[in-house]
Amino acid sequence: MPELPEVETIRTSLARLVVGKQVVASTVYDSPKSFPNDPTAVAHFLHGATITAVERRAKVLLIRLSTNYTLVVHLKMTGQLLFVGEERWGGGHPNDSFLHELPDRLTRVALTFADGAHLYFNDLRKFGWMKLYPTPEVAQLPFMQKVGPEPLDSHTTAAQFIARIRRHNGTTIKAAILDQTTIAGVGNIYADESLWMTQLHPATRVRMVDDEQLAALFAHIRQVLQLSIDKGGSTDRNYVDAEGNKGSYLAFAQVFRREGQPCPRHPDVEIIKIRVAGRGTHICPVCQVKVGGVAHALSHRGEE
Repeated sequence: MPELPEVETIRTSLARLVVGKQVVASTVYDSPKSFPNDPTAVAHFLHGATITAVERRAKVLLIRLSTNYTLVVHLKMTGQLLFVGEERWGGGHPNDSFLHELPDRLTRVALTFADGAHLYFNDLRKFGWMKLYPTPEVAQLPFMQKVGPEPLDSHTTAAQFIARIRRHNGTTIKAAILDQTTIAGVGNIYADESLWMTQLHPATRVRMVDDEQLAALFAHIRQVLQLSIDKGGSTDRNYVDAEGNKGSYLAFAQVFRREGQPCPRHPDVEIIKIRVAGRGTHICPVCQVKVGGVAHALSHRGEE
């Protein structure tokens, strides 16, 4: 599944392509679960509407419409958005659809714009979806009610992060930051990176981590997410940006998928891969050793 930087990269490019365009038609191809919307609502509030903005909440895209409706889009594991107009663009799972004529066998939904351009929603595994809601109802959706604050929002503070993660005092620190109710959009890559930067062992229980360390962890989460956005997302197998380019973040990652390679802080020690919170987890066995349930003290050497 894409993480926050990948979805944000797609959002910014998609906004540049579709904001201001008028939707005149929608077509669903053999996958009603991909577009589970009332036809009457689609006819009245999607068709004829102009796209006013493309926003993101956690890992979900929000396509705002002039009719005061929002098309909520979740790409899930293999979703892909492809724009075909004056130029050809795409964001999401990088398969051959970027090269072929559209619609193709993976196309689940197509939006047609007044100028003749199209936005295609392709999805290999059919887990993704596009759902139409009245805009005031979007904030009341169960997911939106539960998801934590945006880590890169200027209004989100370390104190808020600490208060929310303390609700998970009995669980591991990695499980707590992967929990979307704690903080929005953090997945496996950025959990491993931020924990290494903070020198916290991922299996350390939250209750064993003091507030100073948690504040540092929050700062490092923000740092790695912003760096990844700046680099166009990760070069993970699944996601590319709207220009069809893979991101470059993993070229700068310190521990993720670096098992067997030297730790940037301890060149004579190899990164190892363990399992925490049900996920493959990358750590330095020196930087992130648990001592009486607490990881080694903070050090900022080698973090940049």
